[in-house]
Amino acid sequence: MNGLNESVVSEFMLLGLASSWETKVFLMLIFSLIYLGIILGNLFIFFLVIFDSHLHSPMYFLLANLSLIDVGLSSTTVPKMITDLLNEYKIISFQSCMTQICFIHIMGGVEMVLLIAMAFDRYTAICNPLHYLNIMNPKICVSFVIAGWVIGVIHAMSQFAFVINLPFCGPNKVDSFYCDFPRIIKLACTDGAKFEFIIAANSGFMSMGTFFLLILSYIFILVTVWKRSSGDLSKAFVTLSAHITVVVLFFTPCMFLYVWPFPTSSIDKYLFIVDFAITPVLNPAIYTLRNKDIKISIKRLSKWGHYVKFC
Repeated sequence: MNGLNESVVSEFMLLGLASSWETKVFLMLIFSLIYLGIILGNLFIFFLVIFDSHLHSPMYFLLANLSLIDVGLSSTTVPKMITDLLNEYKIISFQSCMTQICFIHIMGGVEMVLLIAMAFDRYTAICNPLHYLNIMNPKICVSFVIAGWVIGVIHAMSQFAFVINLPFCGPNKVDSFYCDFPRIIKLACTDGAKFEFIIAANSGFMSMGTFFLLILSYIFILVTVWKRSSGDLSKAFVTLSAHITVVVLFFTPCMFLYVWPFPTSSIDKYLFIVDFAITPVLNPAIYTLRNKDIKISIKRLSKWGHYVKFC
């Protein structure tokens, strides 16, 4: 931690998203509503899965964990982004910046593992239904979640260990609404070439590798179903479309930023709004509107609410 104490720069200035007052007020209202939707929607799914015994299955266990991670991931950036929209000077301390980076990458790593687990769950359910509950037993499901957190921590700390000891002695303006490795490394008073490689090898490889693994797994599932059902893919495609949508939305910004880790434009900060705000608020809608079990559970909850009200 010596680098933390020796750094001349004690805070960073975030340039944010907009310059005009009208645009800032509009974005503040929009993102406040989006963040409220993220909290309410994802926590609703989380508690629905916990309290409805009909949803105590591997898929919904993983979905509940994904909802919790979505709340955590968006909470690392969106609340500060909202408050900063009304502040002329968007300041974040060095310690807070490093903490934000760590949490982003830890929870991002967990989410990637959960998406892999959900793809494996769908593969097992569609391609090997008779052994589904034996394969996706509670021990395996819990192992997926634990593995996600372990991989997330290793993924974050393996990069953080390099960044924390960099000398920051000059410019402190970050052209974004949040802190992340590529833009922070650009401000260090040292040659960033080897750190570019570290970011690309770690976050870039992890993002691109996981994305292609997931896409290939879904293609394999569809091909398997196509062979078994004489070309009828409609049911499998409906089941997988929600998962594919989430995967594409989540990984597109990650690959854009981390495969080419030193951005030359500001477009990546707008792309990452998708990861921090759009995907987390869409996940509850994507998984509930297309999911019969969730719809039935909501109706069951509604009937129970009416019963309690009239009792």
